[in-house]
Amino acid sequence: MAYQKRNATLKDIAEKTGFSINTVSRALRDMDDISEATKKKIRKASKELGHVENSIAQSLRLGYTNTIAVIIGDVSNPFFAIQMKEVETYARRAGYNTFLINTNEDEQQEEIAIKSALNQMVAGIIICPTQKSDKNILFLKKSGIPFVLQGRRFSDLDTDYVVVNDELGGYLATHHLIEKHHHNILCLHGPLFISSARERLAGYERAMREAGFPIDPALEVEVPALGEGFSEAFLSVPFDSYSGIFAFSDMVAWEAWAALKEHGLDVPKDKALIGFDNIESRLVLPFNMTSVSSFKGKMAMLSVDILLKRIRHDKTSSYKLVIDPAVKEGDTV
Repeated sequence: MAYQKRNATLKDIAEKTGFSINTVSRALRDMDDISEATKKKIRKASKELGHVENSIAQSLRLGYTNTIAVIIGDVSNPFFAIQMKEVETYARRAGYNTFLINTNEDEQQEEIAIKSALNQMVAGIIICPTQKSDKNILFLKKSGIPFVLQGRRFSDLDTDYVVVNDELGGYLATHHLIEKHHHNILCLHGPLFISSARERLAGYERAMREAGFPIDPALEVEVPALGEGFSEAFLSVPFDSYSGIFAFSDMVAWEAWAALKEHGLDVPKDKALIGFDNIESRLVLPFNMTSVSSFKGKMAMLSVDILLKRIRHDKTSSYKLVIDPAVKEGDTV
């Protein structure tokens, strides 16, 4: 019966190189008190022997792992999937692994996700919060673990965050529709406890006021964050009451487009449509939707950069980064 060869130990490397176990350990951890020549010799022997460092032992020694948890609301949404891929890419380049936890936009699942990440001794967390309350983020602050909010923020909490300028994005989307001669514009916004939904709605209203158009509460319709119940909310608005639609996200816009098509209405002939996130920048699709670009890659890169600074004990009071969006014109307006 063949048995798998055991992992080479620090003692094996020490015997092969003639250095002490302590020197071998410090060299493999790239400590400054070990010369580069010694490190090179020990690394060469480690590779030849097939040594794999025991990450569990390392984490017990350091108090954390070289792992980052990414906690998001809806993994089925391509926007979050794209951001996860970008975060993973930038983190890996810096020597960190990542793992994903999905909350389904549920506050209780978010609490479980945070505690799970802490139990796994992660070095830090990037999180898109559910925002039904701030209790989970307050818990994170008390834990002392480095974390960055991505895509959403709390106006009354001092935390690091990277967000798009959602108010400006809502303004630009609505202004674009107005420039195309749409005066009655339906705003399909997300739940208003979510900062991005609230701010995008504010941008919509600013553009309407600047153009001299009245704000019609009947044309401000809240749709669920995860899509369930969308059709009921959307179809409650008479089709003849609006000519253009500004949707909270590309996912919401696609759902609206599908519903319009089911009822014999054409985009853009009958209804103009603009989404938010520009998901199509990373997907090949047989249509080209007008959307507000939130610069997903830049957001991910900055989130990882801030988190790594915190992991390395950066004492800056707080990082509050806001990225200006831009309208990406397609064929739906």
